[in-house]
Amino acid sequence: MAGYRERAYPARMIDHGHTDKTGRPVTLRAVDADNWRAVADSAPHDDQRDWVPALAARYLVLSSREDTWHSLAVLAGDQVTGHIMWGRDEEDGSYWIGGILIDAAHQGTGIGGAAVRTLAAWLSAREDSTAVRLSYAPENEAAAHLYTALGFRLTGVEEDGEVVAELR
Repeated sequence: MAGYRERAYPARMIDHGHTDKTGRPVTLRAVDADNWRAVADSAPHDDQRDWVPALAARYLVLSSREDTWHSLAVLAGDQVTGHIMWGRDEEDGSYWIGGILIDAAHQGTGIGGAAVRTLAAWLSAREDSTAVRLSYAPENEAAAHLYTALGFRLTGVEEDGEVVAELR
């Protein structure tokens, strides 16, 4: 990804003490010159491609071309295991979580849930935060189960064919 530009983030690392099922700390870090390739190469299981792109590289391109979304690397211990991003709705002050992609080799270990909890806690604590939201395809039962378990509740709103859930 020649010309990848490092973006300024409020925090170099976000750590709220969450771990995966083996006890490794799950942290979020700015995507930078040292980790962008590992983040870009993160890929889901084939049967998940109805809901996420084949590679996290698509999310990196989106966040590097627009100011709305900010990409973060998901790490378990010192290993990059995926991607997550956040954005802010300037109209209502809500923060959004999106672009959640944990590499297939690391799924089922609690990393995804820990990453969402970590980012949600960080966004909720921001002084200007009015709400933390995310959206997912209504037929994505795994996402619905995970987000409900993490405290997200459906708002009754749909955007771009996805249901919107808010952290309560």
